[in-house]
Amino acid sequence: MSAISSVFRRLGDEGALVAYVMGGDPDIATSASVIDAVVRGGADIVEVGIPFSDPIADGKSIQAADVRSLAAGTTPGQVLELVASAKARNPKVPIIAMTYYNILFSNGLGRFLESAKAFGVDGLIVPDLPFDEIQEYAPLAKRYGLDAVLLAAPTTTPKRMRAIAKHTSGFLYLVSLTGVTGARADVQESTVGLIQSAKRYAGKVPVGVGFGISTPEHVRAILAAGADAVVVGSAIVDRVAHSQKDGPSMMLVNVENYVRSLKDATKGA
Repeated sequence: MSAISSVFRRLGDEGALVAYVMGGDPDIATSASVIDAVVRGGADIVEVGIPFSDPIADGKSIQAADVRSLAAGTTPGQVLELVASAKARNPKVPIIAMTYYNILFSNGLGRFLESAKAFGVDGLIVPDLPFDEIQEYAPLAKRYGLDAVLLAAPTTTPKRMRAIAKHTSGFLYLVSLTGVTGARADVQESTVGLIQSAKRYAGKVPVGVGFGISTPEHVRAILAAGADAVVVGSAIVDRVAHSQKDGPSMMLVNVENYVRSLKDATKGA
């Protein structure tokens, strides 16, 4: 059983919290401290972004984090080293790397997957993975001991949903709305039906829901609708961005307390 699957087995009916941190935002040392802060706050799984110049699935908050990270000179190799050091400090918390397909392709797919595993990555999220590549990519990730966390959207057809559910591992990442990442005020009513539909296709594979989740109320609503996990990213990234105003120490306290409020909501759900 993979480290990610073990989290869901351990939690049982309690929802899992996946917390996103952009690697290298605003620098490697700070993002290392942010990872530790979200772990202290109770994150069950940490998703670490590898910055990319054209993050098409992301909204303005994470796009800005990409820009800050790339401006600091962050490379994919540095983010993998960041993951390795984070795993050494927090060995029981799985880490998922999130990046775009060009990073994998340009480095050589097998070579990148092998390197990611060597640095302690437990799974990968690739939002722009071409659908036609899934049948090659997912078994290759499994060969290297990585969970291939695949995404499904509100526009995903039943045929594609079945294929995605067949090949995803760790969990199925359900995009809760049409659009890009970013905090929203409310959970859309259509999301409830979307979750229930995804659960039917996913079978025993956990369903994690992301995009637009930013409050404890969102967390409770998503889990009450049947999701097994929530993914929160932009709201965390926004708090990191405020470090210039609040100072690094206060920023880390704010991030930790915010994540704790979300984790508490998973227990309440």
